[in-house]
Amino acid sequence: DTVRELAKEAGIGMPEVGIFPSQSANAFATGWNRNAALVAVSAGMLQRFKPEEIRAVMAHEIGHVANGDMVTLTLIQGVVNTFVIFFARIIGHTVDRVVFRNERGFGIGYFVVTMVAQLVLSLLASMIVMWFSRYREYRADHAGATLASRGGMIAALQRLQLEQGQPSDLPGEMTAFGISEQLKQGISGLFRSHPPLEDRIRALQAA
Repeated sequence: DTVRELAKEAGIGMPEVGIFPSQSANAFATGWNRNAALVAVSAGMLQRFKPEEIRAVMAHEIGHVANGDMVTLTLIQGVVNTFVIFFARIIGHTVDRVVFRNERGFGIGYFVVTMVAQLVLSLLASMIVMWFSRYREYRADHAGATLASRGGMIAALQRLQLEQGQPSDLPGEMTAFGISEQLKQGISGLFRSHPPLEDRIRALQAA
């Protein structure tokens, strides 16, 4: 009933609703368009979070669906991967011709340089994709505050803070679609799919 109400307010079709058997506090949304989606919440979150916090979490996930975040993130990943392969081959071809002065076909320089360039460009591409993933979390938090309540959304994020460090049962491919992820420090933070919870809380408090 809560999801149906939030979906109607967001102007999207009623998503399927799931509860997955995990004691970690998490939720996610997935689906190929606004009117054919799934939102799911863990059993542990339902047990430990207050009703207004659960409502805010569901509003956050509905925000992802309404914004088309799942499809957009997948498309961005596909586009940047295409550019990585394209530019890696250009770099390999250029080095093969200019540095190794290979005039016929593709020499060993082309294949080695292409592989190295693809590795480096893939890291840069991942930073771009993860930057967008973090940006969409702020948008979904704003949607949660708008569709439910700002106080409820802040309270839910604060409760997630208290549970940081607990193991997540979400598989790796679903981490970007969860409401939070395990904390990463230093340069590895550039590869985070979610902003730090304290930054998300501050953004809502300042709104």
